Amino acid sequence: MVEIKIAHDAGADQSLPLPAYETAGAAGADLRANLPDRASLTLAPGARALVPTGLRLEIPQGYEVQIRPRSGLALKHGITLPNSPGTIDSDYRGPLGVIVMNAGEADFTIAHGDRIAQMVLAPVLQAQFTLVDTLSGSERGSGGFGSTGRG
Repeated sequence: MVEIKIAHDAGADQSLPLPAYETAGAAGADLRANLPDRASLTLAPGARALVPTGLRLEIPQGYEVQIRPRSGLALKHGITLPNSPGTIDSDYRGPLGVIVMNAGEADFTIAHGDRIAQMVLAPVLQAQFTLVDTLSGSERGSGGFGSTGRG
């Protein structure tokens, strides 16, 4: 098991639960909205906002945290994350916020403490980039979008 150290932001509501896996087989730990003054936030259709979690993370080198939408919010209300998956790098120590977008047809209110996203820990490999004159061939070649089938 990999340890992620968590600290609260100044002024965060520390009574909210830390990220948690809801089941033994869950890949993502739920993140909660930690809103100033325990207020709520209403997103109109098409609107987006940076929702604070009140947390800061220390992710071990060689890993990242991916921020992903919650499927129930996406299906029932059209709530998604426009940069999904968002990446939190191991050397970032700033506030953890979640960019939430209402792709639904009605206003959606996020209440203080609501589960708004999930975070998934993933290993990271870094590449060495080498400039070459030509690339080796492949079956696909240089075919672009839709070149391998119905697209």
